[in-house]
Amino acid sequence: MTTALITGGTSGIGRATAHLFSRRGATVIVTGRDETRGQAVAAETGGRFIQADLAVPEDVRRLAAEAGEVDVLVNNAGYWELGPTADTTEAGFEAMNAVNVRAPFFLTAALAPPMAARGHGAIVNVSTMVAARGAAGMAAYGASKAALEALTRSWAAEFGPAGVRVNAVALGPSRTEVTQSMGDLLDTLAAASPLGRANEPDEVAQVIAYLAGEDARPITGAVLAVDAGRVATL
Repeated sequence: MTTALITGGTSGIGRATAHLFSRRGATVIVTGRDETRGQAVAAETGGRFIQADLAVPEDVRRLAAEAGEVDVLVNNAGYWELGPTADTTEAGFEAMNAVNVRAPFFLTAALAPPMAARGHGAIVNVSTMVAARGAAGMAAYGASKAALEALTRSWAAEFGPAGVRVNAVALGPSRTEVTQSMGDLLDTLAAASPLGRANEPDEVAQVIAYLAGEDARPITGAVLAVDAGRVATL
């Protein structure tokens, strides 16, 4: 049976992904900061919740140890503070890089080598279209996700010979609890794409599951745009 660890799995895209993996027969481990939401998702999926703050290195190490042997790692958790470069604080910059780069790096460092030793495994990193497309007010956030996409390619080269695939999804506007605060701006951004719509969490979960599954066996090192065609208009 496949065991999947999904970071940021207590809400939004992470929660939808946890439910989808569970429906497909996987053992699901979700992690997040909120104990109440995490235990709820664990109960809904028949899985396990591990409380962890991915901005804290000790929590990342403990998470990897408590998760144990996993076949699929979904680096979904993310953090953003949007605004002009001159207004970005050192604390905000460090938090974005801690959650978006350092945590996926060291989780992968802990969990990918055992996958490689077993000869199989999949890692899916969740990125954003602003990793490749300049956007005012998103410099630090976009840079952190661009780093994650670079890691995706490097890990594909490093672990691919041992049977471990590493891919990423670059998301366009998506409807989650976090983006609700954007109000009409989310729909305005989504309208600029060829399909003129925002992603729903269940739709993104389907793409993540595809990249993690056997149907995507020939694919590694790819960054798949899940942005309603926005990348086509760059």
